Amino acid sequence: MTQVGEGQEAEETSPAVVTLGAPTVGELLAERYELVEHINNDSAGRLVWRGVDVVLRRPVAVVLRYPGGDSATEMLQAAVAASRVIHPNLVGVYDAIDEDDRAYVVREWVDGQSLREMVTADGPLDPARATAIGNAVASALAAVHATGMVHGNIHPGTVMISDDGRVVVADARTDGADSQENDLRAVGGVLYFALTGHWPHGEAPLHGATAGHGRAALPDAVRDSAGGIAAPRQVRAGVPAYLDDLTMDLLDPEIAPPSSDVLSAELSRLDIPADEQFLEQAGPLRFTADPGEEPSPLAAAGGRKVALGVAGLLAVALVGLFIGINVLGGGDDGGKEPVSQPSNSAPATGGSSEPEAPAAARQLVVQDVRIIDPKSKDRAEVRDAEKVIDGNPEEGWETQTYRNNGKFGGLKDGMGIWIDLGAPHTVKSVQATLSSAGAAAELRTGTNGDFPSSSTGDKQLVAAYPTVIGQPFESSDSGTNMIFNGFDPAKKYQYLLFWVTELPEKDSGGWKLGVQEITVQGS
Repeated sequence: MTQVGEGQEAEETSPAVVTLGAPTVGELLAERYELVEHINNDSAGRLVWRGVDVVLRRPVAVVLRYPGGDSATEMLQAAVAASRVIHPNLVGVYDAIDEDDRAYVVREWVDGQSLREMVTADGPLDPARATAIGNAVASALAAVHATGMVHGNIHPGTVMISDDGRVVVADARTDGADSQENDLRAVGGVLYFALTGHWPHGEAPLHGATAGHGRAALPDAVRDSAGGIAAPRQVRAGVPAYLDDLTMDLLDPEIAPPSSDVLSAELSRLDIPADEQFLEQAGPLRFTADPGEEPSPLAAAGGRKVALGVAGLLAVALVGLFIGINVLGGGDDGGKEPVSQPSNSAPATGGSSEPEAPAAARQLVVQDVRIIDPKSKDRAEVRDAEKVIDGNPEEGWETQTYRNNGKFGGLKDGMGIWIDLGAPHTVKSVQATLSSAGAAAELRTGTNGDFPSSSTGDKQLVAAYPTVIGQPFESSDSGTNMIFNGFDPAKKYQYLLFWVTELPEKDSGGWKLGVQEITVQGS
């Protein structure tokens, strides 16, 4: 068992530990805490011991510092502050004592290992496990921040995972050098490390909370020539777009992070137990392990795969139902807009304005989606991409309201939804279900999906997708369903870009569009 806590284990450059008067096995501190085993020395020179509270007969961790007095003030104040916040994801602090020649903090003993040790030993975690850990850390911070305090020391060495799966945060600081915002950015660092095995703050971290001792042993993030970090899904496959976006947003100094309670609520929404996956089709249904990876510790055997299969079958059934209703009742009421509008992606045949259903086609599973916004400054419109493939046409992604004109107020050339089918497929058609008629859009394709989730990365992606499938839909003749079926049957496609160039006008004023659902038919 390991008990890192209170910072990471000492490295070669750590200050020497004072051994004069050092404790011994069996020594009784404050006539109550018996020292059992020396575990390690942390990178601040403190001694971490496993002990026993002989009064309550429970295991404890004892962190000693030599000398006490003024040099131990910060450690003791942090312990007193931490003891006032009781939360299942915070290490409990039981006592803080200053004996002048030494000072020590007595806290909860956690059988397990730090996130740093876990990832170093076993490699990056699957997205579901990383989300669960991020949720626990954010939940702990929400409790700390509710009291007006700051943790100030969130990093992979202070995030601990017990043998029974509980995630706890240790070693709060109260030196006044940090802020709640920095705590939240540190959650982004923890997510990035859990997903990639790399620490994103490097030698020039974004803020003091993650610039503390013990960082040199963590491998730095992969960076481009300008020093920008690569997004998690550029480092490894299988990271969902929304988790990638959330992590990069938390690390972006130009984007204000949400409050800790909002972040906790969002991660809690994504952190769904395996036996409840069939109740919620957003987010975690698309958490999939890479071929050959071990299944997520959070998922029951086959749980997510079964849920995904059920969700896919339900979506296929819904699409079939809509098509059936349209075919059987299409000519009954000329005053109503048909469910499926005429497609101008390919010439109509047989005198009918409706495209024929592709023979032997099936709905393809979309592995990943992302909102593309090359002119974004605050990245406010890039969330909720997963809603366009969740099988629920009642919810979707939507743009902001633009006031000047339908072409995004003259601020940008367009926005889009990038689609990754996971592997090359023969594609028959793509249908986009919109919130209202009057939009202009086109479907593009490219061969590269490795672009960072940023304004610069989005600009590069749009430039790399020059090929248009069929004919674009103009605002004058588009309905609430756009069907693109101008695909080359001799080619296979993996990456698609639904690119919106003009927004419909709202009855209440302004221009705005919602994309409720995107489905891909192929083989």
